[in-house]
Amino acid sequence: MQPSSEHASATRRPGDDREIETLVEFDEVCGRGALAGSRVQAVDLTERTSALLAADVTGAVFLGCPMDEEAAAKVRASGALVFPPVPGLPFNPYRGLLYSPDDLFAGLADGGYEATPDAHAYEWFQRTKADGDVLSSMLRAIHDDSISDALDELLDGARVVGVMGGHTMKRGTDAYAGAARLGRSLARAGFTVATGGGPGAMEAANLGAYAAVFDDAMLDEALELLSGAPSFTPSVTEWARAAYAVRELRPSGGMSVGIPTWFYGHEPPNAFASHLGKYFANATREDGLLARSNAGVVFLPGAAGTVQEVFDNATPNYYESRGEPTPMVLVDRAHWTDHLPVWPLLRSLARERPMESRIALVDTVEEAPDALAALLAGHAGPA
Repeated sequence: MQPSSEHASATRRPGDDREIETLVEFDEVCGRGALAGSRVQAVDLTERTSALLAADVTGAVFLGCPMDEEAAAKVRASGALVFPPVPGLPFNPYRGLLYSPDDLFAGLADGGYEATPDAHAYEWFQRTKADGDVLSSMLRAIHDDSISDALDELLDGARVVGVMGGHTMKRGTDAYAGAARLGRSLARAGFTVATGGGPGAMEAANLGAYAAVFDDAMLDEALELLSGAPSFTPSVTEWARAAYAVRELRPSGGMSVGIPTWFYGHEPPNAFASHLGKYFANATREDGLLARSNAGVVFLPGAAGTVQEVFDNATPNYYESRGEPTPMVLVDRAHWTDHLPVWPLLRSLARERPMESRIALVDTVEEAPDALAALLAGHAGPA
């Protein structure tokens, strides 16, 4: 599937002509005679044969770009490298842009979730992840590296706050509504909200960021509509269609990022993150999500996955000696001290380390934005 053009302006660094990720960019660069040395990613060039035949492509690289055979032969003969599209794949390993919800959920309306590219990519992953085929593992690695590159371009200069939490949080609950209000507050404060891109708390935070550009009543209406399909089980189709019903009522919502994975195939991506960086390798996805949350991380109640994320984030903070540790706000005192005693261990690690003044524990999700702001301002958070 060719990536959506809607991401082009958001994912390109100003003045960067070396990477070409859309047909519009190709025409601009080619028109200036600057194609030599370029890296062209996943752009359909079948209608640009005359331009390719006339262009200086010395040192250029074409990654997964369909083109006429005459053009392909010419650019190879001129010293360019051509990595042709791989037939039969449900994804493009060379894609230059992040996914949109429409990319991953194409076909949902007519064929249900099972007909979508997201479901097909998961089926391919299940067939190939343990077969020992070096081609399959190479294609997964290329795809994931392309996603990382696209995320770096999108988030260049952004103040990113990660919101972590459990995937089992259901629509229609107070916890889900609170996580959505948190996402809205962070987005309105000028942060880019980033989540694991899945259901539950992750979806709620992305929904809040989506709602940030509308009046407050929009979120209340969305929460009511979504409550009719509270979970992605037993039907991902109905769960996703409810999200699209919200999007159709209020299109063009606010921007946020989701970073999901096909490793957990039972967790579909959510439709409220405007940009989805979906990975095959979960470890790469987890590390990248936390590393890009440069303005802090808010941890909502969760289980094993969220606990892992707390300490994955705490480890570089613990050893940070030159810069400032990333602020960490844990929400729900009873959960993090009694149910899962993460906070006492985190405080013990933080004692007499720079991170000690960059962690906070709050009782309610409504307190999280102020706690984060205080930590960013250099004030010790509540314990």
